[in-house]
Amino acid sequence: MWTKLFLRPTLIKRVHLTCTCRSLFIMQLKTTEFESLFTEGLVGLADMFKKNQFELRIAGGAVRDLLSGKRPEDVDFATTATPEEMKTMFQAEGVRMINNKGERHGTITARLHEENFEVTTLRVDVVTDGRLDGTLYDYFQGYEDLKNNKVRFVGSASRRIQEDYLRILRYFRFYGRVAAEPGQHEQETLEAIRENGRGLCGISGERIWVELKKMLVGNHAAHLLSLLYELGLAPYTGLPADGDVEEMKQAWLRSQDLSPKPMTVLAGVLRKLEDVEKLDQRLKLSKEEKTLGIFLVKHRRDLLKGLDEHDQLKPYTDFITDSRDPECQGKVLELLKYQGEKDLVEELSRWSMPRFPVSGHDLRRLGYTSGKEIGSTLQELRDVWKKSRYQMSKEELLANLSTS
Repeated sequence: MWTKLFLRPTLIKRVHLTCTCRSLFIMQLKTTEFESLFTEGLVGLADMFKKNQFELRIAGGAVRDLLSGKRPEDVDFATTATPEEMKTMFQAEGVRMINNKGERHGTITARLHEENFEVTTLRVDVVTDGRLDGTLYDYFQGYEDLKNNKVRFVGSASRRIQEDYLRILRYFRFYGRVAAEPGQHEQETLEAIRENGRGLCGISGERIWVELKKMLVGNHAAHLLSLLYELGLAPYTGLPADGDVEEMKQAWLRSQDLSPKPMTVLAGVLRKLEDVEKLDQRLKLSKEEKTLGIFLVKHRRDLLKGLDEHDQLKPYTDFITDSRDPECQGKVLELLKYQGEKDLVEELSRWSMPRFPVSGHDLRRLGYTSGKEIGSTLQELRDVWKKSRYQMSKEELLANLSTS
């Protein structure tokens, strides 16, 4: 989006080539992170392209990660081969091709040694020698921008956005990964985003949510979400127009060092349960994400730590123990992050819910016959058990019946 970087997977070698359309910067990279990418599958893929005299390059975000000293989680590849040439080559080599819905965009997915490799045809003509050797190709000063922590579109921001309106949200996500400080945006970029924001209406909710989630767990998340509101983008992304931006900022400040889930941060702007429903309608949240959003909006005020300074975790563990939701403890952990309770997050992470030792069978053996009576008695015993901090045994609890 904001730069074109390609890497052919030592010593630094820099070359500048200038033509009428752009300046090309070339250097070679040899780092531990780069070399760690060379699995058996990638070596086989690179050899195959070299054998057939096609160039294979690492492209996009993986290059930025490598230049930043990070090992990329996902790697995309670019090649001088056309999709038809790739299919012919893979078929001849007996390589399986899968999920080739991207073929119309020039992408073929090959599977080698239990790994999937997405390879896309380059859109420029280049002279190649087939190597994957760590040579960096930078056509738009992307490396310089990366060193200076700058994020910008290539050429006209409006034109790039209009080619794919999702680039608006990708700008926010990249800013969170690259920029050192919040608020260092080029005004021209922000105006282009504001003027083209309505274009997000035509982008699927699933694609929008993918970008938002990455933004929400990146750097400057509160600033970027606030900016999304300032630029008038909220109505096009499923967020409530009257979202509580200040609450979100405080929730982010409290939770940023606790590895919150995206929904934990986003819940700050959601004022009511209906906001979660509308968000789900637009973004197609997973069941886990939706139920977490509902849980946080519902309980962020009424489930607060108790007054006993020696047992601040008790209201939370009692809540979990009483819940029939098997995922309750994970949701309460996110609630504690939302509230900024670092010590309680650590304590609850180590806590395992104990098993209530008394059952209905135990009461029947004591002569209880009414289902209603058994149910109410079990609840009474459970309350006693909770007050003991889950320490009382079955025998002690049943003995409690005979003295009550």
